[in-house]
Amino acid sequence: MKKLLLIVSLALGLTSILYSQNINGRITSALYTFERFDTVNNSTTHARTYQMVYLNFGNKNITFRTNLNLEGDIAENISYDPRLRVYNFYLDVRNLFDIAHLKIGRQSVYNVAGSGVFDGISLRLKYEGFDISGYFGGNVPAYQKFKFTNDLSNDYVAGGKLTVYSLTNTRFTLRYVNKNFKNVAYSALREDLNLNDFIAYINNGSQQFEYLSGEVSYFQPKNFSINTRYDYDLNFNKTSKFEIFGRYEGIEKVGLSAYYNYREPKIKYNSIFSVFDYRNSQEIEIGGDYLICRNTKVIGKYANVIYDDENSQRVSLGLSTSLGTITARKTFGYAGELTSVSLYTARSILEGLLTPSLSFGYTSYKLSSADETNEMISALLGLNYRPVRTLSFDVQGQYLNNKIYSNDLRLLLKINFWFNSNF
Repeated sequence: MKKLLLIVSLALGLTSILYSQNINGRITSALYTFERFDTVNNSTTHARTYQMVYLNFGNKNITFRTNLNLEGDIAENISYDPRLRVYNFYLDVRNLFDIAHLKIGRQSVYNVAGSGVFDGISLRLKYEGFDISGYFGGNVPAYQKFKFTNDLSNDYVAGGKLTVYSLTNTRFTLRYVNKNFKNVAYSALREDLNLNDFIAYINNGSQQFEYLSGEVSYFQPKNFSINTRYDYDLNFNKTSKFEIFGRYEGIEKVGLSAYYNYREPKIKYNSIFSVFDYRNSQEIEIGGDYLICRNTKVIGKYANVIYDDENSQRVSLGLSTSLGTITARKTFGYAGELTSVSLYTARSILEGLLTPSLSFGYTSYKLSSADETNEMISALLGLNYRPVRTLSFDVQGQYLNNKIYSNDLRLLLKINFWFNSNF
C-alpha cells in the first residue's frame, strides 16, 4: 500500500498518453533575489530559481494532471537543493458511467474544517440534484516530497460530502473529515528525580482533527442571499464554529451585508495545546457598498470582536474602480491599535502588450495605547510584457521597511509559456 496509489496513478497516466487527444499546460521559470541576515552585520545574498510545470494530457473523459516545481539557489550552496515539490500528480476520470468522477494519485481536497493535498483516491457521484463524494489517502510529506507515507494507519485523511440541490434556490451540504498527523519522534535532554541528565526518546501518538460540518444556503437572484455553516468537533464534543452571512441587493446600486461567527481555537486531539485554558471569540460585522457608476464602487464595513472579557473594533473603507483599489482599515480595542492604508493599480496598454502594476501599503500598529508605535511601509512595482498570446515576461521590484527589515529590496523575474495542442 505504501506506494501503490502513486504507481497505479503513474501507470494509468502513461496509458492515457497513448490515447490522448490534447496536451496543455504552462511552463514558468522564475528568479527571486533577496538578502538574508544571520546576525546584525552578517548576511547572505540569495538568488533562488523556480521551474514550474503545469501539465495536462488526455482526452475528453480521461486526463492525467501534474503540477511540479523544482527550486534551487544559484548564489548560495544550500544542502537541500535542488528541491522537487510535487503538488499534483493524479489521473482524472470524468463521466464514468455518466454519474461518477474518479481521481487517483496526489490531489487536493477542500473541506471547510480541513483542506490540503493527499495521496489517495476520491470518488464523486452526481445524480438528479444530489452530489456525494468521498476520499481517503495518506498525508503528503513535508516540502511536497514525491513519496508515500510510511505509516498510513497514523498519517491519513478521510472524509466525504453530501450536497442536495433538489430544492429551488436552496443548497444543503453535510461534510465529514478525519485527518491524522503522524508525530515525528525525537530525542531530548531531560532530568530524573535526582536531577541527573538523561536522553529521552519522545514518540507521542498521532494528533487528529475530526469534524462534522453542515451548510445551508438560500438565495433569491438580484434580491438577497443567506449562507450558514456549523462545525462540530467530534474529538472534544463541542461546537467548533458557527457563522452566518447575509447580503441584500433589493435597493438599486446598493448592497447591504451582515456577518456573525462564533469560533473556538482549532486544537489537535492528543496535542499538548489541548491542556491549556483557551477561550472562544465572537465577531459581528455589518457593511454596505454603493455602485457610483459602472466600474466604481465604494465599500464600508464595521466589526465588533468579542473576547472573554474584552472587545475589539474594526472599521474598513474601500474604493474599487477599473484602475485599481484603495483600502483603509482601523482596528482598536483589546486586539491592539492598527491603522493601515493600501492601494493597488494595474492597467493594460498597447492592446495588452504591456501591463504595469503598482501597489503601496502603510501600516502603524501597537498592542496598547501605552506601547511604542511601530510602522511598516511596503511597495511593489511591476511590469508584464506579453508579445504573443502564449508567452509573457514579468519583472517586479519589492520594497519593505519596518523595525526588523530596514529598506529591504527584492527582485522577481518570471517567464510564462502556455501551450495547448490537439492530436
